[in-house]
Amino acid sequence: MPKAARRKPMSEINVVPYIDVMLVLLVIFMVTAPLMTQGIKVDLPEAASGPLDTDDEQPMLVVTVKADSTYYINLGEAEEPVPLSEIGDKASKVIAANPGIKVLVEGDRNLPYGVIVNLMDVLQASGAGSVGLITEPPQS
Repeated sequence: MPKAARRKPMSEINVVPYIDVMLVLLVIFMVTAPLMTQGIKVDLPEAASGPLDTDDEQPMLVVTVKADSTYYINLGEAEEPVPLSEIGDKASKVIAANPGIKVLVEGDRNLPYGVIVNLMDVLQASGAGSVGLITEPPQS
């Protein structure tokens, strides 16, 4: 009786199922990424200004003021109003951690001028070298 032919163990990993899983995950992330934009709805003023030179790697600190004079700061937390007195403290901590951070203000078009000026004053007192304003391009 001849010896039974021994099968040699396979030492390679079959990567086809992993590629399939990766393609499915890629499609899921491509579809859901645009849906995950966060922000606070603000009716921005229109101005014929050019876009800012921003790098995707350069962080930005955006402080939003809604029409009812409630303040929001984008620190990755839930969208809860923040008092003006706390914005200075939070902004100074962020600016101290990232000295080159761009600080931008996003304010509703119906706000009194003084509300935005007070916010910009608080941000500059907290260490922001310059504070920019976010606007929308004019509608044709």
